[in-house]
Amino acid sequence: MMKRGVKTLGLLILGLLLWQPLVQAGYFNSEASSSEISISKLPLEARDTYRLIKQGGPFPYPRDGIVFSNHERQLPKRPRGFYHEYTVKTPGAHNRGARRIVCGAVPECFYTDDHYRTFKRIKE
Repeated sequence: MMKRGVKTLGLLILGLLLWQPLVQAGYFNSEASSSEISISKLPLEARDTYRLIKQGGPFPYPRDGIVFSNHERQLPKRPRGFYHEYTVKTPGAHNRGARRIVCGAVPECFYTDDHYRTFKRIKE
């Protein structure tokens, strides 16, 4: 019986040790825990993208404006087709890079610089 208790305790401790980094990395963000970023704190390229979104384009990347499915479940749950994603240029990147702005109805927009792992709500 003692062995089972020690094994259970060990598994519990291991689970807690593995859980904490996932929480800190943003894998379990909820609507209440999303952080915010003001437009003035966004990188210049993100401010440019946000301005283009608000004026309706034109956008430099063909995939800008496509539906964002929120598979990662990092953003508040909304009906399919609600969110759309836009590329934020990344200096030195030879592809679209990891930075995006994802918007529902503007101004409900979010910024990610780590390819959808974490988001910050953009506040005007």
